[in-house]
Amino acid sequence: MKKTSSLLLAALVAGSMFTTTVSADAKQGQKYYLKKLKACKKDGLKSGALFAVKHTRAEWEKVKTDGTLITEWQAICPSGAKKFDKMKEKDVKNLYDFVHKYASDGDIPSCG
Repeated sequence: MKKTSSLLLAALVAGSMFTTTVSADAKQGQKYYLKKLKACKKDGLKSGALFAVKHTRAEWEKVKTDGTLITEWQAICPSGAKKFDKMKEKDVKNLYDFVHKYASDGDIPSCG
């Protein structure tokens, strides 16, 4: 009985850690932008904030539901087109959360 309850508890803890890492995060999206999309500076985007304010939150949601998120990002930052093509699904979710949170009608990022 003790082994079964220990195994169940371990599975519960492992499952909760997995769901935490799968969820999207605006902070991680900001880090991704700062680390991987430095090429966007060539397109006049000196910071991630300038990238995010290209649309309102509603416009970002529409782009996402239309399935043209990567295409839109490539249009805003053509210099980073190769990076957008190589993005993992979690990075897409995180970057979307970042642009949605800091859209033109959203919050103001503290940096980058």
